[in-house]
Amino acid sequence: MAVIWKGAPVAAALSEALAARCQALRQAGVTPTLALVRVGQRPDDISYETGAMKRCDKVGISVRQFLLPENCSREELLETIQEVNADPGIHGCLLFRPLPRREDEEEVCALLAPEKDVDGMTAGSLASVFTGKGPGFPPCTAQACLEILDHYGVCLEGKRAVVIGRSLVIGRPVAMMLQAKNATVTMCHTKTADLPAVCREADVLIAAAGKAGVVDARFVRPGQLVLDVGIHVGPNGKLCGDVQFDAVEPVVEAITPVPAGVGAVTTAVLAKHVVEAAQRAAGTKD
Repeated sequence: MAVIWKGAPVAAALSEALAARCQALRQAGVTPTLALVRVGQRPDDISYETGAMKRCDKVGISVRQFLLPENCSREELLETIQEVNADPGIHGCLLFRPLPRREDEEEVCALLAPEKDVDGMTAGSLASVFTGKGPGFPPCTAQACLEILDHYGVCLEGKRAVVIGRSLVIGRPVAMMLQAKNATVTMCHTKTADLPAVCREADVLIAAAGKAGVVDARFVRPGQLVLDVGIHVGPNGKLCGDVQFDAVEPVVEAITPVPAGVGAVTTAVLAKHVVEAAQRAAGTKD
């Protein structure tokens, strides 16, 4: 049976370290501050917002909410982002997506200052992930995968990693981040020929296909470390991931569950990015 890598211990360790960093910033006269920009009342957005606010309060980050109605104009939304950019007291911004009008999303994301983009949604932030330089931050979910591996003592140097998924939210960024740790990375997707065979070659398998239960026992072998990024509502009404947990868990060495796995770490990573942004703005280090 596999070791179950739960996210809560990872988030707790991150939060403890962040609380000390926030205290040091406050003593220097800097209050780390996150702007939350939400358009409409999507239940998923509100749920994540609640969790993010609790995490920020726990570590000492101030939160400012910018709540806009679902039918707000494009101009109102752009003005809100401009307000966030112009306020030196705001260090990070999380914009809940997808926006009600998808056509607004590209323009809004392009307007946000990369140094305040703490969830890797701007081109500037993604460029920093791919080049290793620049003011932006990686997407929180991608960073959460790396934080889990680090917390559980995995040295990625020389390891073979396979990422299922090629989105800009998780697949492509996490592949580059693994490569930066000197892993040898294969990025594939649901159209990859003989996908199970490719996945069995991995030492570290990250499932981010966006398709419930796509990874079954054919995809894995003993000794593997499996991170399940997927989050879906199954036919029974319960949350499930991209991995068929009951089929895969008896085979592999370690696996993250859904829920309580990768998702449990993302708000702690968000808080970490806000603190780092505040430190950069203040010209301070740990």
